[in-house]
Amino acid sequence: MECFICKKHRGEIQTYGITIYEDELVYVGHIDNNGQPVYLGHLMIDLKRHAHTLGDMTQEEACFFGSTMARVSKALMVTEGAEHIYSLVSGNLVPHLHMHIVPRYPGTPEQYWGPMSVREWSGAPIGRNHEVIELCERVRLYLENNDVQ
Repeated sequence: MECFICKKHRGEIQTYGITIYEDELVYVGHIDNNGQPVYLGHLMIDLKRHAHTLGDMTQEEACFFGSTMARVSKALMVTEGAEHIYSLVSGNLVPHLHMHIVPRYPGTPEQYWGPMSVREWSGAPIGRNHEVIELCERVRLYLENNDVQ
């Protein structure tokens, strides 16, 4: 089976939102939910090179990946008002290294704290593609105007 993330990077698959950040090593975009409403701010950082796990990265890739995680997390806190950022790598369904960056917003009840639980709260910010694009644009502009690399 061909890799979904590799196909996305080649432009063969269209996903929600717009490119937030991209360089030769990493790509940042919003998660897609097959055209269904999605938890706003759930971003993905993909390693551009096809590699399965964190341990498969080169030192250079690891440095850029970690730096991108920090910058994107800060951008979500500033632009979207996130009070906490969850990050996780699963790789169970898509064997291409990608990091989930999931914000938790103020007012989220404690029973919904967690990277996959936050979206189950009835008050969670859920949106369609136009809201995703607006969020992506805010995060993208923050990264452009606050570049520390």
